[in-house]
Amino acid sequence: MSERKASGDSGRATIRDVAERAGVSVASVSRVLSGNYPVSDELRRRVMKVVRDLDYVTNAHARSLAGGGTPTVAILINNITGAAFTHVAKGVEGAASLRGWLSLVGTTGDDPERELALVNLMRQQGVAAVILLGGAYDYDEYQMRMARFARSLDAAGSHLVLVGRPPLEGDVPATTVDYDNEGGAYAMASHLLSAGHRRVLVLPGHAELTTAQGRLKGAQRAFEAYGVPFDPDMVLHGPYDYEHGYDAVEESLQRKLDFTAVLAGTDVVAAGAMQALRAAGLRVPEDVSIVGYDDIPLASQLTPQLTTVHVPYEEMGRVALRAVADRRERGAGRRKGDGDHLVLGTHVVVRQSVQPPALQS
Repeated sequence: MSERKASGDSGRATIRDVAERAGVSVASVSRVLSGNYPVSDELRRRVMKVVRDLDYVTNAHARSLAGGGTPTVAILINNITGAAFTHVAKGVEGAASLRGWLSLVGTTGDDPERELALVNLMRQQGVAAVILLGGAYDYDEYQMRMARFARSLDAAGSHLVLVGRPPLEGDVPATTVDYDNEGGAYAMASHLLSAGHRRVLVLPGHAELTTAQGRLKGAQRAFEAYGVPFDPDMVLHGPYDYEHGYDAVEESLQRKLDFTAVLAGTDVVAAGAMQALRAAGLRVPEDVSIVGYDDIPLASQLTPQLTTVHVPYEEMGRVALRAVADRRERGAGRRKGDGDHLVLGTHVVVRQSVQPPALQS
């Protein structure tokens, strides 16, 4: 009688068959297969050889029902082509892969209803966590909607993680992984002011977007610290894309706004602004200095290379995944406030796109 028959299975090897053939416990086999526990190389080799010999296939559905399935994390992003937050997704996926977890990526299209539908779908699928990437629009229902998401996921044994979004108010079961957005803008505006610029065109992003609000506030604080009047007419809101950077600078030149520098809300916006300046016959940085925000690879590929604010996007993704993994390990022993709001630092990367303003004739 074969070992499979002896185990009571009429054709498919079971985990007990693997354990018996390898001479180890069922628990040891489970640890090797889950990849979530430290095991010796010798044990792993022995178990995996038997798995191959018996052509053992894990019953993923049964493991999931038993709470021992491969954890899956859902990454929801407004726009999959957005340069900055694809790096966050990369960080999440890399950290998940190291733990043997699976990653799913979905796009919300900046649509709150689609976001809600995807979160509900992921809850039904029993994911370990839903990670929402990118800034949020500061509508009145934002806190209520996110709190509802968080409590619904928590009740299903999952968890909500907000990356690059404001933390939720009150006792809400969610984790926020953020960066010093306002501080980065303050440092960048200070860099321009210390170079002698006083008339700065600011392109912070959509007025309702929390990310843009933080960047504008940081710039305003820098002007106040330097005792330089801040002109609201020098602020042009719009999307974080190349077209907005180009159009905003072109419009400003047509309006004959007097500016010696451009503070762009993202590196992509800065690239558009730089092209618009060139199209008008202006040189960067000899005639107009320009800076960005994010420090995506594009920043060092532009000519001249772009001075910008470095945001540790990949590290944010890794931190977000670790927060979920740590929470699962702590289980019910987790305390409210323990790792709920994590903030990573930003810093200015100085390249070639800034110099003191040209002397006025």
